Amino acid sequence: MTSSQMMMFGGMHGMRAASEDVYLAEMVAHHEEAVAAAQQLRRSPRAEMREFGESIVASQSAQIDQMRQWLADWYPDRTEQVAYRPMMRDLTGLSGDRLDRAFLQDMIRHHMAAVMMSQQLLVRGGAEHDEVEALAEDIRDEQHAEIFQMQQWLRDWFGVGWQHGMHGGPWMMR
Repeated sequence: MTSSQMMMFGGMHGMRAASEDVYLAEMVAHHEEAVAAAQQLRRSPRAEMREFGESIVASQSAQIDQMRQWLADWYPDRTEQVAYRPMMRDLTGLSGDRLDRAFLQDMIRHHMAAVMMSQQLLVRGGAEHDEVEALAEDIRDEQHAEIFQMQQWLRDWFGVGWQHGMHGGPWMMR
């Protein structure tokens, strides 16, 4: 992906890792959206998806709590409010294959944004605390691995793959 495509992708959702406190506040909002979406997987007919949803809820809820604590401890005068724009569609009216496919398609894009934002913080040396650097590495690595798993499920269950392209944005389903 070129830097202009990366900027377009990350920038279209307003997520930039300009500083540690901004990274933490934006990642809290980003994780909250993922947790809400993953909770919808309780209705999935696939055990793999239900387990995956539970895993996302558990890991990202713990990370949210940790990031909020760091914001309170290290940046007490900073508001947690960010101009976050949702990246995932409303899944409440979907069920069965439609739920699973929509979740996978949206969550791949969602995870890509978190991976890019975490990598951006790391490359720019924006982490002021070792704990935040370690968290950014964990988010980048865990979500990168989950992207590959979700891509595999899309191929196996729905016969579709995730491909790089310029129609409709830098990443799209084909």
